[in-house]
This record gives sequence, C-alpha cells and structure tokens, in this order.
Amino acid sequence: MPRTSEITRKTKETDITVAIDLDGTGKGEIDTGIGFFDHMLDALSRHSCIDMKVSCKGDLNVDAHHSVEDVGICLGKAFAEAIGDKAGIRRYGKASIPMDEALGEAVIDISGRPYIVFDCEFAGDMCGAMDTQLFEEFFRSFAYNALITLHISAPYGRNDHHKAEAMFKALARALREASEIDPRAEGQVVSTKGSL
Repeated sequence: MPRTSEITRKTKETDITVAIDLDGTGKGEIDTGIGFFDHMLDALSRHSCIDMKVSCKGDLNVDAHHSVEDVGICLGKAFAEAIGDKAGIRRYGKASIPMDEALGEAVIDISGRPYIVFDCEFAGDMCGAMDTQLFEEFFRSFAYNALITLHISAPYGRNDHHKAEAMFKALARALREASEIDPRAEGQVVSTKGSL
C-alpha cells in the first residue's frame, strides 16, 4: 500500500496544505513564506527521501511562530497517517551529520509515545528571517504530532546556520532509517506488546 498522506489545516493564523510520500525520492515543493525555513524543509525532504509538498500562508506580519509551529503539526500528522500501523518498519533511527564545524544528531523511535529532548544553544536570535527559538518549536510540534520520541541536538558548532541545518539533516536520515520497511520483520510490529 502507498504510504502517503495529505493534511490541510486552516485557522485565523495559518492556511496550510501538506502532502507526503514516505517512499519517495526526496522531491520537495516547499513554500512557507520563510526563506530559511523553506531551505530547512527542503533539506528534510531531500535527505529523508520523503517527497513533500508544503504550502503555508501565515500571519508573517506578526512573526513566523504560527507558521513554523503549524507546519510542524501538519507534517507530524501527515507522517503519523502515512506510517499507518507501523508493521514491518525498522522503528528506530539514528544519525550524526557534520556541517563544517557543527554536528547535528538525531535519534528517534516511532513508538506512538510522543516526546522530545532538544539540546542546542544558538549564538544569535535569527537565521535569515527565522527566529532561532523556532527550531525547537518545529521539532516539538512535529514529534508530538508524528507520535515519535525524538532526541535532537547540536552538541557543538559556531555557526547557527550550520547547527540548524545539521539537525534537520540528522532528523531526515533518522526518519529514513526508522520508517524503512525491514524485510526481516515480515510485516510484524517491532514491539513486545505487539502494537505501537
């Protein structure tokens, strides 16, 4: 069965449509109105091999917070829907990605138990037109709506752009690994409980 999903969400703050294909080739069509965020989502799509279409019209006259958080919600919901009952997936994924002087790390469990540990300190307030505080907001809203446990960090680095990008790429590779179908699992759910 195709592992795809399309989610729409319209509020007074944002109007969002997200479509994903977990078994794609990493084609991204991203338009959030926030250049740096588009760049990060394109990296997430490309390095996870998840095809993503993301369209967001948000209240950027206020700031980028609602757009970033709500895109995370929609992407998370789409991921949870596309992954289905989780039968046959590897479940766990881990990646460490260097970006020049910075390192990004992500470890995930597609567990059905949403949780996040975020560990990164940024030197500045902004990356392009994106508030650096919003990276944690995105990862949190994605993890909680995707129903995954996510530990994500940039333990060192001097350049904020590099730290953020390394984390997005690490998340991408961890998602790719964890969501892949494991031929040895033969459609079984990887849990002693029998379900996730």
